[in-house]
Amino acid sequence: MRVLPAGRIALPSTLIVLLLAACGSQLDPGAVAQAGGGVEGGTTSSGLLESDPAAADGGPAGLDGSDAPGLDGGAGSVPGSPVAAGGGTSGSGGAGGSSGSPGGGGAPAPEGDAKAGACEGFENTTGITDDTIVLANAVDLSGPVPGLMQASQDAIRAYAAYFNATSDICGRKLEVLALDSRTDAAADQVAYSEACEKAFAAVGSMSAFDAGGARTAEQCGLPDLRAASASLERSGCSTCFGAMSLRANEFENAVPDWVKRNYPAGAKRAAYVWVNAGAVPANANYQADAMEKRGLDFVVRQGIDVSEFNYAPYVQQLRDAKVEYVQFLGAAAQAVRMVQTMRQQGWAPDLFMMTQPMYEPSFLEVAGEAAEDAHIFITHVPFEEASRSTEVQTYLAWLEQVRPGAAPTSYGLFSWSAARLFVQEAVRLGGRLTRDALVAALRRVDDWTGNDAHAPQNVGSERTAECWRFIKVTGGRWVPAGSRDYTCTGTTVVPE
Repeated sequence: MRVLPAGRIALPSTLIVLLLAACGSQLDPGAVAQAGGGVEGGTTSSGLLESDPAAADGGPAGLDGSDAPGLDGGAGSVPGSPVAAGGGTSGSGGAGGSSGSPGGGGAPAPEGDAKAGACEGFENTTGITDDTIVLANAVDLSGPVPGLMQASQDAIRAYAAYFNATSDICGRKLEVLALDSRTDAAADQVAYSEACEKAFAAVGSMSAFDAGGARTAEQCGLPDLRAASASLERSGCSTCFGAMSLRANEFENAVPDWVKRNYPAGAKRAAYVWVNAGAVPANANYQADAMEKRGLDFVVRQGIDVSEFNYAPYVQQLRDAKVEYVQFLGAAAQAVRMVQTMRQQGWAPDLFMMTQPMYEPSFLEVAGEAAEDAHIFITHVPFEEASRSTEVQTYLAWLEQVRPGAAPTSYGLFSWSAARLFVQEAVRLGGRLTRDALVAALRRVDDWTGNDAHAPQNVGSERTAECWRFIKVTGGRWVPAGSRDYTCTGTTVVPE
């Protein structure tokens, strides 16, 4: 076993198998939203499309750092605080340039420490003009849960604004082509057809039904650097990668090992409960199979339909089976329903564990006291510990600019990480930047931490990352469940 620190203290230099069918939503599931498919138009200096509401205000307009989640102090003390958008410089003919990190304070440069490649020979191509590089971003905006993956699109817009404020790639700014995959495989395919025609690459996309566009992306040679892949089809796409590296039938040993060590009775009488949507049932069973190979015993495996609102029979089933550990795979709203029903019936297992996408404010806000002692396993620095990571602070600061008041999410952070990785590799390639060259470069990326925002990810090999940590609800807040360090004990692969 190896243990990695969860994130560096701020320094001057600096549904996998998860729920992928109703996670990361920032909107009330009962709300009505209208979202179109592709959005066309020019860009502002912040990298937003002119037709996008967030562009109407002209991009970043200053930040009171005290209002940003997880931050203390004014904007001047926040690494990565936004400044007025301005032109970058290409330096001495290099691919990337920066006029200084926004806000000072040791903020990481948008292009990281990548050594810029020479710009000689740079040729315009699909999605690249003399002035811009178009990055498509396809996420679930409309569908059964409006705004399902809004956070991922917000993150890409935020990174484009962050990058465009001070930097460029051989004189070119980033432009975001915002697309809606509509929580539907066919719509994902349509979105990627448009991306193939209009964008140089797709970055930070996230969809519960991402199998639809996998073949389309591969056939047109589109580099697709996602937040994560939800399906085996997407994982098998040769031009598709995830900043959060996941393979549906591969699961991290850190979770079952932690359960066995801390809840031995629960390890012997476990239950897996999931929501019947998209890839979730298959992924839940992959996870349960992997954990059983690691020594756990699931006495109950139970799916619940998305339309089901009465969870009482399912809680009674768990009670009758004398379950001591419940693993839940669903949306935050459905997790709320589960913990509230358990509380109403006066029953609770020794351990109630959820997956990373349910780490969002709505779970705490709606569940109230019923959320107490709920656990989650995560593979990134919690937002409550943003002071440990300058990169997380920078994500929070620029998210506030692009979408004021928006809550950060795990997938949002990994979409931000995907954008950072794209910029890093594009800057290194310089004048050699092509779709094929970018795909080849991404295949060589290993142990990607997004500038210490998260645990090492196997981007190039697309293997599930092994390093995870645990948090729980205490007094209405997420706090560490044990060590803040990541535990890394390998992974287990089960048959597809």
